[in-house]
Parts: sequence; structure tokens; C-alpha cells
Amino acid sequence: MKTIIRLGLASLVLGLAGCAVPVVQQPIPQEPRGTQQPPSTPAPSTKPRSTQQPSQPIPPQPQPSTRMKAHPHFAPPPGASSYWDSKLGVYVLEGAEGIYYRQRTYYRWNNGWSWASNPQGPWQPTDSSGVPPGLSRQYP
Repeated sequence: MKTIIRLGLASLVLGLAGCAVPVVQQPIPQEPRGTQQPPSTPAPSTKPRSTQQPSQPIPPQPQPSTRMKAHPHFAPPPGASSYWDSKLGVYVLEGAEGIYYRQRTYYRWNNGWSWASNPQGPWQPTDSSGVPPGLSRQYP
């Protein structure tokens, strides 16, 4: 009985030892003290200097698009052409001015917020706390 336990423990230790990855640390090369060399200066250029004007400043890079075809966690609105706006955090319905969709709810801005479960209404008035945060920042 003791032999079986010892044999089991030995095979367990050997099996786990095969899973271990040895860590090899490389020594950090250091220069001996007192032998540091002064920084070298670049050699003078033998090319003739250009008489051209300095180049124009580089224009800033355009902001990445906030428009995506779909979002990985939120389903698009059923039966409507739309795209996900990551800045607003909602789907924007194409061809429907000011109508947005997220999680089975449509939102509309018409001098104030309203919501509905259908894009045709009926629309219920709400304040900015009743819409996704990105939308409430869009129309304060």
C-alpha cells in the first residue's frame, strides 16, 4: 500500500516537474568604472546644404472612425438599415433623421428626448437620464 502511494507521489512530482519552465536570467553587461568614453560627436557632413524652404508641418492625423457595421454585444435593430456609432454608443438608423436604437429601444431627439419600442412610435417623453450616455452628451 505504501509502495503504491510512494509510486503515485513520485509520478505526480515527475509529471509536474515536466510542466515547469526554467527561468534563465541573462547577466546585465556593465562597463568597468572609469572607462566610460565621452559621447561622440557626429562627423561633419560633406553634402552641400539644400537651399529649399523647410517642409510644411505635418497635418494632424484624422480621428479614427466611430462608425462600425455592428457591435459585438448589441444586436442591430430588426428590419432597418443601420450602423453602430461607438462615440454615441448606439445604432444610428440610416434614412431616419435623429432616430437611434439600442437594446430593443428606439430613441428620438426632437427638441427633447423620447423613446419607443417601435420606430413608428408611440413615443414616450423622457429626460437625458433615460437615454444612453453617449446620446445625452450629443444633445445636452
